[in-house]
Amino acid sequence: MSMIFFACVVRVRDGLPLSASTDFYHTQDFLEWRRRLKSLALRLTQYPGRGSAEGCDFSIHFSSFGDVACMAICSCQCPAAMAFCFLETLWWEFTASYDTTCIGLASRPYAFLEFDSIIQKVKWHFNYVSSSQMECSLEKIQEELKLQPPAVLTLEDTDVANGVMNGHTPMHLEPAPNFRMEPVTALGILSLILNIMCAALNLIRGVHLAEHSLEVAHEEIGNILAFLVPFVACIFQCYLYLFYSPARTMKVVLMLLFICLGNMYLHGLRNLWQILFHIGVAFLSSYQILTRQLQEKQSDCGV
Repeated sequence: MSMIFFACVVRVRDGLPLSASTDFYHTQDFLEWRRRLKSLALRLTQYPGRGSAEGCDFSIHFSSFGDVACMAICSCQCPAAMAFCFLETLWWEFTASYDTTCIGLASRPYAFLEFDSIIQKVKWHFNYVSSSQMECSLEKIQEELKLQPPAVLTLEDTDVANGVMNGHTPMHLEPAPNFRMEPVTALGILSLILNIMCAALNLIRGVHLAEHSLEVAHEEIGNILAFLVPFVACIFQCYLYLFYSPARTMKVVLMLLFICLGNMYLHGLRNLWQILFHIGVAFLSSYQILTRQLQEKQSDCGV
């Protein structure tokens, strides 16, 4: 008898679904629990690593570590240890298959839908196969749950009524679509590489100058800051390109200004071509940041 009906993998910071099992029941009750799971996925940052919400027929269990969480809809007869053992196994399989960079840059729902085959394999194993290795894993999870019980959520915690979650504004209901960026382009990747290169050059020169300045004079502090401030600005430009940030245009202009002023101040320590290179990379990065727009909301592919 099946005890695990549905499983999915989501990104913790915004609830973006990364993969999910595609064979699930279409009863009204089950679809309601699917909606509860999607609502809960958007608020995983509010809860500890493990949690459960139980009802009459179904229960939701989730287990998260880092920026990846695995969630499952199980029968109410499914032991918690079995559910969390299944989720932990699924987490290890997923993180072994995809690196953190791919997960962090995923911009569309179910970007790793091919992982469904692994989900089905692990789900079938837990539903129908019993082994000594599984029993050892279950005993380990049971001990962990005794020492640190999972968070217990009420059904109200997972409810969505008229598009508004309990005590939360609609803004919190859909953070993933609102803050999802368009895919990274080849020119964007080039700007990231060049920006990291400029940041490294600024850091190396700044640290080297600081080491010598401790033995020379205090007037070198201006030059040290002129290297280190653009270094921070370059790193922040990389962040602005990869992730959405409010008041993005103002931040881009400020970072560009810091880089330009810093390089102009270093005119005596850098030749004209070096200054033009650093400023040119800053302008390219700024353009890439401003042209990478928020992505339109996409359907969840019927999963």
